Amino acid sequence: MQLFRPILPGTTIVDRVIACIGAIIGIAATGLVTRWMLGSDSPASLVMVASMGASAVLVFAVPASPLAQPWPVLGGNVVSAAVGVAVAHLIEDPMLGAGIAVGAAIGMMSLLRCLHPPGGGTALIPVLAGVGAPTAMWLFPFLPVALNAAFLLGVAWLFHRFSGHRYPRVVQVATAPTVSINDDDITYALAQLHEPLDVNPGDLRIIATLAAEHARSRK
Repeated sequence: MQLFRPILPGTTIVDRVIACIGAIIGIAATGLVTRWMLGSDSPASLVMVASMGASAVLVFAVPASPLAQPWPVLGGNVVSAAVGVAVAHLIEDPMLGAGIAVGAAIGMMSLLRCLHPPGGGTALIPVLAGVGAPTAMWLFPFLPVALNAAFLLGVAWLFHRFSGHRYPRVVQVATAPTVSINDDDITYALAQLHEPLDVNPGDLRIIATLAAEHARSRK
C-alpha cells in the first residue's frame, strides 16, 4: 500500500475528495457557461480545450502551488495558445511544430512569470489540429482559451472560500519566530538542491521557522 500513499506532504483523503468535487464543479460549470456564451451549436473543441482538465488538477488539488495561481493559469494558457497558433502557421510538419511549440511556450511562460504545465498541452492543440482547423485561428487564445481559464479561476476562487484552502495563495509570515531565516537563506538552500520545487519560497521559510521552533521546544 506504500505505492498509494500521497506524494504531497500534508495531504489527506479529505483534501483529495474536496479536490475531486472542486474539479467536477469547476470543469462542468466552465463548459456549460462557455457553451451558453458561444452558442449551443458550437463544436466541443471550441467550447473547452482539453488542457483545462490539467489546469483543474492544479487549481483544485494543489491550490497553494505557485503553478496554480491565477496569473499562471490565465497567462500560461493564453500565451501558450498564441505560441501554438503561430507555430501552426509557420511550420508545416506537425511533429516538428509540436516540439517547437512546447519549447517556445515554456520559454515565453518563463519570461512572463506565468509557467503553467498545462500550457504545454494548450500549445499542442493548434499545431496538431492543423492550419485549417478552427483551433488554429488567431482568435483561439481568447475564445475559448482565455474564457475557459477565466471561468475556471472564478469557480476556483468561489469554491475555495468554502473548502478551507486559501486561493489565491497569499504567503503569511510565521508569528514570533525564534530563529532568523530570511529569503537569502531560502534561496541558498534551494540552490544547493539543484532542483526546482513546486512550492513558494515564502512557504518554505514559514515551514523552516515553525520546524525550528518545534525543535527548540523539545530542549
